[in-house]
Amino acid sequence: MFARLGAIVFIAVAVTAAAIEMTRQEDAPIYQSVDRAGAETADPLRAELIRCAGIGEAGPRDPSCLRAWAENRRRFLAPGARPAEPLPEAPRSPRPTATIPAPAVPLQPEEAK
Repeated sequence: MFARLGAIVFIAVAVTAAAIEMTRQEDAPIYQSVDRAGAETADPLRAELIRCAGIGEAGPRDPSCLRAWAENRRRFLAPGARPAEPLPEAPRSPRPTATIPAPAVPLQPEEAK
């Protein structure tokens, strides 16, 4: 009798949990998708780099991809190329770095057996 009552309670809990899970709303994703259409209109070089990344191994043989990569390197490595705003400074470590003390007795190699 006790075993049957336990089985009925277990089944009721399982059915309730399944019903709750099925009616639960999906949460909004934490991440935001990249708007590639907006990126393409803002910077044509970025659009070309995205296209070149999408074509895989054909990219190194495509002349327009080679020109886009060369222009990207020129922009990135140009003298005076700086980000739009300065990067924040890295936080300093709150604790000092540990040093390992030298052994009191020099270590000797093991004797040959």
